[in-house]
Amino acid sequence: MQKFIVLLTGVFFLNGIAPAGAQGWQQRIKYVMDVQLDVATNKISGKQHITYTNNSADTLKELFIHLYWNAFKPGSMMDMAGRAAEKIIVGNDRNGNPVNDYDRRFRKKINEMKPEEEGYCIVSRFLFNGKVQQTKMYETVLQVMLDKPIVPGAIAVFNTEFECQVPLLSRRTGRDNAEGVRYSIGQWYPKIAEYDQAGWHADPYIGMEFYGVWGDYDVNITIDKTYKLGATGELINKAAIGWGYDKEGTPLKPATGKLRTWKFSGKNIHDFVWAADPDYKHMTRKVPGGPLMHFIYKDDPAIEKLWNTTADTCAMILPFLNKTFGRYPYPVYSFLHGGGGGTEYPMATLVRNGSLETAVHELCHSWYQMMLATNENLHGWMDEGFTDYAQARALAWARQQSSIDFTRDYEAYFRLARSNFDEPMSTPSNFFNTNFAYNTNSYYKGAVFLYQLGYITGEQNLEKIMLEYYNKWAFKHPTPGDFIRVAEKVSGMQLKWYKDYMLYTTKTIDYAIDSLWEENGLTKIRLKRNGSMPMPIDLQLTFKDGNTAIHHIPLSLMYAAKKAETAKQDFVVHESWGYTIPTYTVSFPRRLTEIIKVEIDPTKRMADIDRRNNTLQLNW
Repeated sequence: MQKFIVLLTGVFFLNGIAPAGAQGWQQRIKYVMDVQLDVATNKISGKQHITYTNNSADTLKELFIHLYWNAFKPGSMMDMAGRAAEKIIVGNDRNGNPVNDYDRRFRKKINEMKPEEEGYCIVSRFLFNGKVQQTKMYETVLQVMLDKPIVPGAIAVFNTEFECQVPLLSRRTGRDNAEGVRYSIGQWYPKIAEYDQAGWHADPYIGMEFYGVWGDYDVNITIDKTYKLGATGELINKAAIGWGYDKEGTPLKPATGKLRTWKFSGKNIHDFVWAADPDYKHMTRKVPGGPLMHFIYKDDPAIEKLWNTTADTCAMILPFLNKTFGRYPYPVYSFLHGGGGGTEYPMATLVRNGSLETAVHELCHSWYQMMLATNENLHGWMDEGFTDYAQARALAWARQQSSIDFTRDYEAYFRLARSNFDEPMSTPSNFFNTNFAYNTNSYYKGAVFLYQLGYITGEQNLEKIMLEYYNKWAFKHPTPGDFIRVAEKVSGMQLKWYKDYMLYTTKTIDYAIDSLWEENGLTKIRLKRNGSMPMPIDLQLTFKDGNTAIHHIPLSLMYAAKKAETAKQDFVVHESWGYTIPTYTVSFPRRLTEIIKVEIDPTKRMADIDRRNNTLQLNW
């Protein structure tokens, strides 16, 4: 299947036709950009030649363009959202001090920025077939009223001229971060919004997530000749640049004049990032049968060992990711020492330091978000939560751990579920009332969604689900329904109930051991559902002779039962539990006094918010 995907992708590159998504079509785009960054003024001037293919059945009379950097100004919607978050107390720290909801990934508060520290992106000219078009600005979104509609199947050509000012580093992008990196350039260029079956996705930028059009990028970056760059894609003029791009360890080649142009190209991607600094170092790792990995970081002896360890480990992990989640199809991947913690992009990521955990997390984003590319503004959990899960599996494999420690994810979700701030996971990223609810739902509950799916379907089925999800939906912008349908086909279970409870409600799980007794030679154990979300139950019994057994109670909504996950203990399947019925009694032919322990969900993959009533120790 992987060979088929790679071959098919090649066809897309040649013909400019997008792969069919859930809606049966996708728009297609190609950017050719020439930009120059003035390192004295921190301003970028640029031109774009954009080829846009309307593969939809709709006639387009307007366009919407993202101008993300306009959010980095006092008084912007992102600024005002940050100020409001400072007034919301979401908990206490370890010392009992109140913690507000401000996003601490912002190094500098936007309202404190001076004019020369602000960010902006201005389109001075937008041309369609050589004619200037009428536009209207909505802070971070530019609306373009086309003088001629783009009919279905038509290819439109746009040209822009734009200017940006790189903000003093705040979030995901900017300049002069805490570790001294001069430029981390993400979400920086005028970017045409995605148009799909639901119409235009002209989401304003207030610090949350993204959604982009599949396409090809050729980006020529002119900058002071002393600066060294890393970026999305392959360096096309590596022979002229040197600096390890042409051959490991080569120096930066001389340039005539004060400036130098770096030419990068990336195919079948939906965004582009770059970073620049005069004191960068560059090393590579070649993955057997896989991409060339670039590691570009500040020349600092204090972090050299850390970056080398991270480079070795990431190169070792990538074949595991290929085998487990689907093949990485691109020729390169770059880790760029930059700002904003860790921020993922196609074929590259910004990493604030050489932290292995951060680097692996961002690498896993190559699957979730860069190759599957769900609409993060609607389904952020399918990006961050799935990536969190993939990171945990990859690091456990690299460290030769027999199991994954998912305690952090569950405890974070429980904190939200027990608070007054919980919101449905289906809430669009920009519409969460608090950063606390957004972050917990996207990262932690998103990961819990998968761990708990493994509890429902069986761990081996979950592994098959994740691989089949990639095989079926890579490069197609899948939705939650697309994912759960894959899970149903692989597991043989009906699972829409699980998706609906987890996404569209804040109902929680709470099961308890109610009572147990012996009657006519049968031991009977009554279980009680205290929570409002139903689940199948794994009930583990431990006997005096040291043996254990799992008594599995399917949920009626599943119309199927899980199979044994291990051959090391007996596995008994009972009749299903009707999801509206509050109690269920398990009966089996053993003496009650033979049992020394009864436990609901011994693997603790079920997100039961009160586990104190899940275990009963019997001391006969």
